[in-house]
Amino acid sequence: MNSSLVLGSRREVGTVGLVAGMCGFYASALLLGANLLSAGAEGGTIGVILSAVAVVFIIVAVYVSAVVIANAVDTVVAGRLRQIAVLRLLGADARTLRTSVVRGATLVATVGALVGSAAGTVVGDLTRTVLVARGSLHRGDYAWFPVLAVPAGVVVIVAAAAASWVGSRAVLRATPAQALLGASVPPVESYRAGLRRRLATLGLIGLGGLVLATAAALGEQGGPAGFLLAALGAVSSGTGLLVGARMIVPTLVALTSRLLGADPPSVVAARNAVREPARTTRSTMGLVIGVTLVTTFAAGFAALRTAARSWDLTATQAAQTDEILRNVSVIMVCVVVVSSAIAAVGFVSTMSLSVIQRTREIGLLRALGFTARQVRTMITKESVALSATAVTFGMALGLAYGALGAQSLVGFQTDGFVWGIPGAVLLGIAVCGFLLVLAASRVPSSRAVAVSPVEALRAAG
Repeated sequence: MNSSLVLGSRREVGTVGLVAGMCGFYASALLLGANLLSAGAEGGTIGVILSAVAVVFIIVAVYVSAVVIANAVDTVVAGRLRQIAVLRLLGADARTLRTSVVRGATLVATVGALVGSAAGTVVGDLTRTVLVARGSLHRGDYAWFPVLAVPAGVVVIVAAAAASWVGSRAVLRATPAQALLGASVPPVESYRAGLRRRLATLGLIGLGGLVLATAAALGEQGGPAGFLLAALGAVSSGTGLLVGARMIVPTLVALTSRLLGADPPSVVAARNAVREPARTTRSTMGLVIGVTLVTTFAAGFAALRTAARSWDLTATQAAQTDEILRNVSVIMVCVVVVSSAIAAVGFVSTMSLSVIQRTREIGLLRALGFTARQVRTMITKESVALSATAVTFGMALGLAYGALGAQSLVGFQTDGFVWGIPGAVLLGIAVCGFLLVLAASRVPSSRAVAVSPVEALRAAG
């Protein structure tokens, strides 16, 4: 079956290709960078270490990309339930439709990953050539193409296929009768499935919190055990938050929406922001993960720098230690910020798709007297509610994870709890969040008001 019958135009799944392309570009560029840094080192130990570090960051980027792709496919499928219903009524099998969705999304991801990997390699090679020509980098036997980029690209494609499979599950749950009720009506989760989700969420978050507390206590004794436990606790609690996102995120968005105002556009924006919990979660969760990653690294190194000031060091040693930690912090944040960029792309795309899918609803508001300016305000404030919640929630999680990680690492060298506030990074995230609101609302709002109310009311969605 032609995947366009289920997924629609390539533009609707363009996020899948863009995210896969960004991930492929990131993998190739990062691996080439590791090769540049290790080319002049004695022996192969440093090269192996740098390659291992690069692989870890690539895995993080692939994880974020998978979340964004799953949300993007889920959004597209949710907006095409009527078309899927027609295909089901004509005799199409649900599993066949789902396979078609996965096949189409994987094809787009494959093209994106290949183009991104090639672009990353070209940019990396050109950068190296310029640095060598300027004398900033010594001449050496550099690899023109990172060998690990091939398996990295395969991982990106496989992760995209798996994410597409997860994101397309609504095709199986929705019956033709449910889908024909309207594209905006999602299938209802069964009581048993909801109970399992709640138990899994509470169990994983509780286990993660206990492990993090144990890691902080072990940090007072020294050794690597505490830091390893902190990483395990962060993964466990983070997974619990991801599993229970549909119960947590909409509640937080509802609280944020109360600050939007009491005028008609604000009231409608607040209602739209939480009307469909699944859509609310899809729009924000990837951004929460991206902000959490950046804040965790920044807060962790800020806590280490604060702790180092209390150590018994000479003035020269203290200055050197602070400079090293600051430089490493900048490098780490710059490396991991790509994952946040991928999440930001997913947020903008999901927000745009959700507005496009509500063309008929917006037309009804225009027919009832909403002006073009009020429609723009409504969409912008909905974007504010979602992005502000994601940024604030991600910052809170990142500050907690960063502080606990630092405590588990150097708690034995410092009196009291180790913590730090990376003011510059938090300010940068806030500014980027503001720009993200503009990017996520300006284009879809312009498209929404460009359609006349009569044409909008005739739309299928």
